[in-house]
Amino acid sequence: MGSETGQDNERPAHRVRVDEFRLGSCAVTNADYAQFVRATGNPPAPFCNNPDFKNPTQPVVAVSWFEAVRYCQWLSLCTGLSYRLPTEAEWERAARGAAENQLYPWGNDPPQSLPDYEKRWKKGPEPVAQYAPNAFGLYDICENVHEWCSDWYQASYYASSPESNPAGPDQGDRRASRGGSWRHHIKASRCAARSSIPPEFHYADYGFRVACNR
Repeated sequence: MGSETGQDNERPAHRVRVDEFRLGSCAVTNADYAQFVRATGNPPAPFCNNPDFKNPTQPVVAVSWFEAVRYCQWLSLCTGLSYRLPTEAEWERAARGAAENQLYPWGNDPPQSLPDYEKRWKKGPEPVAQYAPNAFGLYDICENVHEWCSDWYQASYYASSPESNPAGPDQGDRRASRGGSWRHHIKASRCAARSSIPPEFHYADYGFRVACNR
């Protein structure tokens, strides 16, 4: 986990063990989130009527961390399973697939090498699962939208994080997120890249995917 050649908050690179878990093959979509809204009366996503963001197969965006957690709670009640947001460690493990020491899920080639890179992400996120998944069958894992994680964010956390199932610091002002963003100049992130915003924020390039204990 982490990188010695990335940002300071990715250091030190270190080995981490995480228990077995499942991660959604795609980010939660507008269609998925609409079911939650209808069932619970929670407010719809802020851009649900914007033509650049309302395609049912696009990832839902601009939901806060708290709303993403409520979605996981609702899904748990519906299914009897234990859904939640992934930890940073789980997310990075999933993004790397079966390979370690590579920059991206597909290897070390730059994001510009992705199929149709120059044609994508003109006004918003792409519909999910349009291109090949990583080795674990996960789509868009380092691209399209930032994805909320469960952890509080701390830039220096890696220096003292536990070796087994790290879950972030006990408190903080910002929640961790992972993955690239359609709004950025470079649209895909490295597997080790970290980001964060306050949990109450609603950003048009923030979505989430669910994790589940086996």
